[in-house]
Amino acid sequence: MTRFELLTDEEWDIIADFLPGPTGKKGRPFADARTMIEGIIYRYRTGIAWRDLPETFGPWQTVWRWHARMAREGTWDLIQNRLHVHAEQAGLIDWNVSIDSTIARAHQHATNITRLKKGSSNYKNLLTEPLDHAVGRSRGGLSTKTHQLVDGQGLPVVTICTAGQDGDSPMFIPLMERVKIGRRTRPDAALGDKAYSSRAIRSYLRKRRVEAVIPEPRDQQGHRKRRGSKGGRRPKFDAEKYRGRNVVERGYSRLKQWRGLATRYDKLATIYRAAVVLNGVIAWLKHLRDTP
Repeated sequence: MTRFELLTDEEWDIIADFLPGPTGKKGRPFADARTMIEGIIYRYRTGIAWRDLPETFGPWQTVWRWHARMAREGTWDLIQNRLHVHAEQAGLIDWNVSIDSTIARAHQHATNITRLKKGSSNYKNLLTEPLDHAVGRSRGGLSTKTHQLVDGQGLPVVTICTAGQDGDSPMFIPLMERVKIGRRTRPDAALGDKAYSSRAIRSYLRKRRVEAVIPEPRDQQGHRKRRGSKGGRRPKFDAEKYRGRNVVERGYSRLKQWRGLATRYDKLATIYRAAVVLNGVIAWLKHLRDTP
């Protein structure tokens, strides 16, 4: 493979049927789908401007239009869902899921667009552009926060992008509610750090019969002890199982190997999120390819 050939033949064969193809009607020649997809991957992997895309991928405008259209239509979500089903049927999904978030600084090219509302709401419909474009001001400046629920191997199952100042805890239940692989919607255990330790989250997990592997912060411990018997029992916590939570951190390390994701250059949240999902599709393809 050359530096411009970013998908193996095996990986391409898996996703080719889900991508647009020629209709047989007269008109302009239909762009080669594999070249377009590899152009999109190359752009986000290197973090270059769309206009600087190498000529080997054809006109940059065509590659951009492909990416924008597939983002609007949710093509990468569909492909990732099919990969999930295939992996589940093969018994390759670890249902001890982990949840966490990561911040990406928004470049000035991503912020010169009118934001009409504070706080993101695109977790209700991930294909609809939120009014704030998932850009907010956190300690590091204007930024976007990516929340992911990953399986026990660090492979993404659900991805939501919100404004950088949005909290982690409020996104826990929206992430869990979007888990659906085949007929299965309930993980065995949910692993999260202290940011996800709340009464609402623990109650939600109990109702769904999902084991909560979430440490209790010291302030909550002190509050519970001060209340005596009214404070209730100490939440169960499997320290050994919690050690597996670092898979989500390793997944974010892989995600940010793509410079176009480590820094957000896209004006629209749906465009940026589609690239994050594409990164997950590549990770799933490699996992399925390497697993006997």
